[in-house]
Amino acid sequence: MSRRLARETALQVLFQKDLTKETLKTTAEVERWAEEFKVPEISKTFAQELVDDTIAHLEEIDKTIASFAQGWAIGRMANVDRNVIRLATCEILFRSDIPGRVSLNEAIELAKRFGGEESAKFVNGILDRIVDSVAKGNTRATDAGLSN
Repeated sequence: MSRRLARETALQVLFQKDLTKETLKTTAEVERWAEEFKVPEISKTFAQELVDDTIAHLEEIDKTIASFAQGWAIGRMANVDRNVIRLATCEILFRSDIPGRVSLNEAIELAKRFGGEESAKFVNGILDRIVDSVAKGNTRATDAGLSN
Protein backbone atom coordinates (compact mmCIF):
# COMPACT_ATOMS: atom_id res chain seq x y z
CA MET A 1 0.00 0.00 0.00
CA SER A 2 1.25 3.48 -0.81
CA ARG A 3 0.32 5.61 2.14
CA ARG A 4 2.12 8.58 0.62
CA LEU A 5 -0.18 8.47 -2.41
CA ALA A 6 -3.14 8.12 -0.07
CA ARG A 7 -2.00 11.18 1.87
CA GLU A 8 -1.57 13.15 -1.36
CA THR A 9 -5.09 12.18 -2.34
CA ALA A 10 -6.50 13.13 1.06
CA LEU A 11 -4.65 16.45 0.92
CA GLN A 12 -6.19 17.28 -2.46
CA VAL A 13 -9.70 16.63 -1.15
CA LEU A 14 -9.14 18.60 2.07
CA PHE A 15 -7.55 21.47 0.15
CA GLN A 16 -10.49 21.56 -2.27
CA LYS A 17 -13.02 21.51 0.56
CA ASP A 18 -11.16 24.26 2.44
CA LEU A 19 -10.76 26.45 -0.63
CA THR A 20 -14.29 26.17 -1.99
CA LYS A 21 -16.05 26.00 1.39
CA GLU A 22 -18.51 23.65 -0.30
CA THR A 23 -19.98 20.51 1.14
CA LEU A 24 -18.28 17.83 -0.92
CA LYS A 25 -19.22 14.27 -1.55
CA THR A 26 -15.89 13.13 -0.21
CA THR A 27 -16.19 9.60 -1.54
CA ALA A 28 -16.57 10.91 -5.09
CA GLU A 29 -13.72 13.37 -4.60
CA VAL A 30 -11.39 10.73 -3.17
CA GLU A 31 -12.22 8.55 -6.19
CA ARG A 32 -11.52 11.40 -8.60
CA TRP A 33 -8.19 12.35 -7.04
CA ALA A 34 -7.17 8.72 -6.56
CA GLU A 35 -7.72 8.17 -10.26
CA GLU A 36 -5.61 11.24 -11.02
CA PHE A 37 -2.74 9.93 -8.86
CA LYS A 38 -3.25 6.27 -9.91
CA VAL A 39 -3.77 5.23 -6.30
CA PRO A 40 -4.27 1.49 -5.63
CA GLU A 41 -7.62 0.45 -4.16
CA ILE A 42 -6.21 -0.35 -0.70
CA SER A 43 -4.61 3.09 -0.55
CA LYS A 44 -7.91 4.72 -1.54
CA THR A 45 -9.45 3.24 1.58
CA PHE A 46 -6.73 4.84 3.71
CA ALA A 47 -7.20 8.18 1.92
CA GLN A 48 -10.94 8.05 2.57
CA GLU A 49 -10.34 7.30 6.26
CA LEU A 50 -7.98 10.27 6.54
CA VAL A 51 -10.45 12.62 4.87
CA ASP A 52 -13.38 11.40 6.94
CA ASP A 53 -11.43 11.53 10.22
CA THR A 54 -10.05 14.99 9.51
CA ILE A 55 -13.47 16.40 8.66
CA ALA A 56 -15.13 14.68 11.63
CA HIS A 57 -12.58 16.08 14.09
CA LEU A 58 -11.84 19.39 12.36
CA GLU A 59 -12.85 21.59 15.28
CA GLU A 60 -10.57 19.76 17.72
CA ILE A 61 -7.78 19.57 15.15
CA ASP A 62 -7.95 23.31 14.52
CA LYS A 63 -7.98 24.06 18.25
CA THR A 64 -4.92 21.88 18.71
CA ILE A 65 -3.10 23.54 15.82
CA ALA A 66 -3.99 27.01 17.12
CA SER A 67 -2.58 26.06 20.50
CA PHE A 68 0.78 25.14 19.04
CA ALA A 69 1.02 27.64 16.15
CA GLN A 70 2.59 30.44 18.11
CA GLY A 71 1.67 33.74 16.52
CA TRP A 72 -0.18 32.17 13.59
CA ALA A 73 -3.95 32.24 13.18
CA ILE A 74 -5.19 29.21 11.26
CA GLY A 75 -7.07 31.36 8.78
CA ARG A 76 -3.89 33.25 7.90
CA MET A 77 -1.86 30.15 7.09
CA ALA A 78 -1.31 29.24 3.45
CA ASN A 79 -4.05 26.86 2.31
CA VAL A 80 -1.66 24.04 1.52
CA ASP A 81 0.22 24.41 4.79
CA ARG A 82 -2.99 24.54 6.82
CA ASN A 83 -4.33 21.36 5.24
CA VAL A 84 -1.04 19.47 5.48
CA ILE A 85 -0.93 20.35 9.18
CA ARG A 86 -4.58 19.37 9.65
CA LEU A 87 -4.04 16.01 7.97
CA ALA A 88 -0.94 15.22 10.04
CA THR A 89 -2.55 16.45 13.27
CA CYS A 90 -5.46 14.13 12.61
CA GLU A 91 -3.05 11.22 12.25
CA ILE A 92 -1.13 12.22 15.37
CA LEU A 93 -4.22 12.60 17.54
CA PHE A 94 -6.54 9.92 16.18
CA ARG A 95 -4.45 7.21 14.48
CA SER A 96 -2.63 5.18 17.11
CA ASP A 97 -1.49 2.81 14.34
CA ILE A 98 0.80 5.53 12.91
CA PRO A 99 3.76 6.80 14.95
CA GLY A 100 3.69 10.59 15.36
CA ARG A 101 7.15 11.01 13.84
CA VAL A 102 6.01 9.15 10.73
CA SER A 103 3.06 11.53 10.36
CA LEU A 104 5.42 14.47 10.88
CA ASN A 105 7.90 13.25 8.26
CA GLU A 106 5.16 12.51 5.75
CA ALA A 107 3.71 15.99 6.31
CA ILE A 108 7.10 17.55 5.63
CA GLU A 109 7.30 15.65 2.36
CA LEU A 110 3.80 16.81 1.39
CA ALA A 111 4.75 20.40 2.23
CA LYS A 112 7.89 20.14 0.09
CA ARG A 113 5.92 18.78 -2.83
CA PHE A 114 2.82 20.96 -2.70
CA GLY A 115 3.71 23.99 -0.58
CA GLY A 116 5.85 27.05 -0.91
CA GLU A 117 9.54 27.55 -0.30
CA GLU A 118 9.20 27.80 3.50
CA SER A 119 6.30 25.36 3.91
CA ALA A 120 8.35 22.39 5.11
CA LYS A 121 9.98 24.43 7.89
CA PHE A 122 6.66 25.94 8.93
CA VAL A 123 4.87 22.57 8.98
CA ASN A 124 7.77 20.98 10.88
CA GLY A 125 7.79 23.71 13.51
CA ILE A 126 4.13 23.28 14.43
CA LEU A 127 3.89 19.52 14.11
CA ASP A 128 7.08 18.91 16.07
CA ARG A 129 5.50 20.64 19.08
CA ILE A 130 2.31 18.62 18.69
CA VAL A 131 4.20 15.31 18.43
CA ASP A 132 6.31 16.18 21.48
CA SER A 133 3.22 17.05 23.50
CA VAL A 134 1.49 13.79 22.58
CA ALA A 135 4.67 11.83 23.34
CA LYS A 136 4.65 13.36 26.83
CA GLY A 137 1.17 11.96 27.34
CA ASN A 138 -0.74 15.11 26.47
CA THR A 139 -3.10 13.82 23.84
CA ARG A 140 -4.85 17.14 23.25
CA ALA A 141 -3.74 20.76 23.39
CA THR A 142 -5.96 21.36 26.37
CA ASP A 143 -4.11 18.58 28.27
CA ALA A 144 -0.88 20.50 27.82
CA GLY A 145 -2.51 23.64 29.18
CA LEU A 146 -2.18 25.31 25.81
CA SER A 147 -5.77 25.92 24.84
CA ASN A 148 -6.80 29.41 23.73
